[in-house]
Amino acid sequence: MPNMSLKKNEMPVQQPDVRNKNFSEVALGYTEEQAIDEAKRCLNCKNRPCTNGCPVQIDIPEFIAQVAEGNFAEAYKIITKSSSLPAVCGRVCPQETQCESKCVRGIKGEPVAIGRLERFVADWHNAQPETSIEKPESNGHKAAVIGSGPSGLACAGDLAKKGYDVTVFEALHVAGGVLSYGIPEFRLPKSIVQKEIDGLKALGVDIETNTVVGKTVSVDELMQNEGYETVFIGSGAGLPRFMNIPGENLNGVYSANEFLTRINLMKAYKENSSTPIKAGTKAVIVGGGNVAMDAARCAKRLGADVHIVYRRTENELPARAEEVEHAKEEGIIFKFLTNPVEIKADENGWAKSVVCQQMELSEPDASGRAKPVPIEGAFIEIEADCVIMSIGTSPNPLIKSTTEGLDTQRWGGIIADDDGLTSKEGVYAGGDAVTGAATVILAMGAGKKAAAAMDEYMQNK
Repeated sequence: MPNMSLKKNEMPVQQPDVRNKNFSEVALGYTEEQAIDEAKRCLNCKNRPCTNGCPVQIDIPEFIAQVAEGNFAEAYKIITKSSSLPAVCGRVCPQETQCESKCVRGIKGEPVAIGRLERFVADWHNAQPETSIEKPESNGHKAAVIGSGPSGLACAGDLAKKGYDVTVFEALHVAGGVLSYGIPEFRLPKSIVQKEIDGLKALGVDIETNTVVGKTVSVDELMQNEGYETVFIGSGAGLPRFMNIPGENLNGVYSANEFLTRINLMKAYKENSSTPIKAGTKAVIVGGGNVAMDAARCAKRLGADVHIVYRRTENELPARAEEVEHAKEEGIIFKFLTNPVEIKADENGWAKSVVCQQMELSEPDASGRAKPVPIEGAFIEIEADCVIMSIGTSPNPLIKSTTEGLDTQRWGGIIADDDGLTSKEGVYAGGDAVTGAATVILAMGAGKKAAAAMDEYMQNK
């Protein structure tokens, strides 16, 4: 019998006053019974609007139909035809603005919980006894992938399946890119990321860490000296931006990148950490995106009272609604229409407070968007011995500056067409290195498109 409930099956979670003191995963996942019940809410629409909303084009109605029948193994096969990282995407993709936003059930109720079902299927598969992955037969050609984030891993996986000898070059000591250094354990356990990476290695993908392309080796050297016939640049956007206000160089002021990297990769939250990090007693996070939510929720878990300051209203917050809701539940305070103008220091050179200008929204401009403007003479001061800047990132200029003939945007993004082709023959790019900071699934979609284009290039060559 179809399930015509207007509401999704709720996701079991840790209670807020428990989870805000630990780094264990917040969402606990559906049971088999919950997954089957939720899958039965799907109408299996013939025109598949949800699939059209998926950047990697997963056959969503088909995999959900298999879940409804309890055929979880078959559902996993369907998902992995299109997605290399289902356990990751089921956790961190903004399904509410992509596949779920197109769901017909959302017209008169809540859409089918597509992301939760994808996560369930991937977790079910990962809990089964290990099965050997068949390594494709080599086609005799070499491809290099720069960066082991979502775009690089998606590209590497698709190329490996086509028989390419693929090497992924990662600057850090751990593979995974933003999945490893940027997203906290309570949203994306690192064991999940490692499991997905191990699957790619079983396909024959070689991952070389501690290799900074542009310093250790250049793109030109990879192609001219190392025998790589085509290269994909998926180096992300890891260069943090700052506001350039007085006090940003004080002790206790971090970029969100540094703060999260030290917590996620260096485990600075652990009592015995060799590189501990101070979140202080009162923390202010500047920004309103998912990264700001991650930084705020980490600071809360380190024992700080946390404020998020954002210069627009709650309606304009770019973060996922679920992340905002979780942050509020965990006791994080939001200050909207509030813009920092100065960070004040104590007598020891540490941050002690943030002075903020109160803002209001102007009338909408020609694009329809209202602009935050200062309210003259209206200021507040928030105590803070930890300040975390989360106002965006840019691509690192290292690859651009060391690669001959690679055209970039003025702000640093690599110029590439819809298939990822850059101005340099045989070199493709995608993900945040091209678009600036975006979502995991969009980066994966770019990596998959580039892999198909690279294969076509090699065949024509």
